[in-house]
Amino acid sequence: MPVALIWLIAALALAGAEALTGDLFLLMLSGGALAAAGTSWLLNWPIWADGLVFAVVSVLLLVAVRPALRRRMTSGTGLPEPAKALEGRSALVLDRVAQHTGQVKLEGEVWTARPLNENDVFEPGDQVTVVHIDGATAKVVKIA
Repeated sequence: MPVALIWLIAALALAGAEALTGDLFLLMLSGGALAAAGTSWLLNWPIWADGLVFAVVSVLLLVAVRPALRRRMTSGTGLPEPAKALEGRSALVLDRVAQHTGQVKLEGEVWTARPLNENDVFEPGDQVTVVHIDGATAKVVKIA
């Protein structure tokens, strides 16, 4: 079996193993093995030279590329939760909102609602503001 093919198989195996870890370490080693396969095929160097290419390229990828990729993957706040976007919106009370009961119409949907202050009671037809979404329950206060 040609040496270049062995390096190529090693590169594919390392890339496949990376899919299981997700740490980007094995992917950088896979890049080194791919470079060694390329130089072995193109230049027909001795195996120790292919090993040297593998080591140099792998170290360069680990030092230069991996940190930048990891920063890129972990940067950003992500998308906001859809329920969080409803906080601060006004809603219409459909069913009396008290400590243990209540429903409001919020953005065209019916939500279970509870007053933010436990002693407050809101009657049907009242306009309220959503202060917090707790699971599937909207915590509301009266619009002043």
